[in-house]
Amino acid sequence: MAHMGSNGADIPAVQRLTDLRNGLLKLHKTLLDSERRVYEHDIARIQSPQHLLGLVLNDPWFAWLHELSRFVVEIDEALDADEPASPSDAKRFISQAKSLITPAENGRGFEKRYFEALQRDPDVVLAHAATSKLITSLI
Repeated sequence: MAHMGSNGADIPAVQRLTDLRNGLLKLHKTLLDSERRVYEHDIARIQSPQHLLGLVLNDPWFAWLHELSRFVVEIDEALDADEPASPSDAKRFISQAKSLITPAENGRGFEKRYFEALQRDPDVVLAHAATSKLITSLI
């Protein structure tokens, strides 16, 4: 079924997924920068980009971001698949993204830590607003 949203009705599925991916990567970068600042304030200074990468991959402090990272990888895989992404693929990923970036004070994992990041960092609030607006435009 063709995409019927008012804003993105004529946008091909591949473009919608590319836009979603890019928006989520910007949000991920903002969250990573925010967590880095808190980590350096509360735990220890991060010595280099390699040190940060090791922490992001292996330290429990950053583990909550893996859910967003994996989701972006799933979108990348859909974009790189032999068969082009369909409108239903785009709709599914957009719906999942909307659900993923819904913070919850009493949630678990990503949704709880995302809520906490939104409470402490205005940059995260701005990135969340931009990502939410993007998702709405793609529906």
